Amino acid sequence: MTPPNRRNFVKTAAVAGIAATIPVAGAFEKKRPKLKLAVKYGMIGEGATPLEKLELVKSLGFEGVEIDSPSKIDLPALKKASEATGIVVHGTIDSVHWNKPLSSPDPDVRFEGLKGLTTAILDAHYFGAPTALLVPGVARDGVTYQECFDRSAAEVRKVLPLAEKLKVIIGIETVWNDFITSPEQMIAYVDQFDSPWVGAYFDCSNMLKYGVPSATWIRKLGKRLVKFDFKGFNMDLFKEGKNPWVKIGEGTEDWSDILDALAEVGYDGFTTSEVGGGGREVLADVLTRMKKVLELS
Repeated sequence: MTPPNRRNFVKTAAVAGIAATIPVAGAFEKKRPKLKLAVKYGMIGEGATPLEKLELVKSLGFEGVEIDSPSKIDLPALKKASEATGIVVHGTIDSVHWNKPLSSPDPDVRFEGLKGLTTAILDAHYFGAPTALLVPGVARDGVTYQECFDRSAAEVRKVLPLAEKLKVIIGIETVWNDFITSPEQMIAYVDQFDSPWVGAYFDCSNMLKYGVPSATWIRKLGKRLVKFDFKGFNMDLFKEGKNPWVKIGEGTEDWSDILDALAEVGYDGFTTSEVGGGGREVLADVLTRMKKVLELS
């Protein structure tokens, strides 16, 4: 073997050095979650039938919807429309959890609330959806935090066997109900059940007013996070005593950090907008705004 001369050695070393400074494709690209975009079914303000509504959101580029339950929606017609359009009914939303809270001191009210949650689970199963969203209780009007925690948990436990049988996760949502206003409180609530059929449904906009960034919530919740939705919340307006609800993308959510956090915890799947709805023009704008903040456009 001929020993390398100095010129060839220097040339080879220089080429190697240059190559080492050229980034490998994708090496510095931020990891992002694989998200599917959806709307709450009630936001679709155009179309007389479930098929017409789903055809509209399909034509705009949405991939799913989330429905209230119990509701007056023609579920068989919606299921046929879902199958025909490919728009996925990815979850249900307990529609009675505010009026019939599981935290009520009245056992009759809690019974009605439990019926509502049961229906939401059954309807989720009907569509093959993996989640039923639940606001577990309201800690106000004489109901303490601990009472809300204990009463609602007792009711959720009653329906857990059904959720497990039907493979539907009860997603505990964060809202302005004076209950579960920190990640630690959500973790304590979810973990008490020691069940994969109870998880966290996080609203990236609702919790800003309590001072913990959305990305921090997501990182702390980790694998407990089963779904997330969002609006537009402007903390500056809130501090000024003005209406803080704004269009998606005009709030103070740190979307770059939120997307980082979602990728870190391994979240992939549906995300749903929860804003004022309307017809084609309004929904098209919602989709455009969702894509922008989620870095999908």
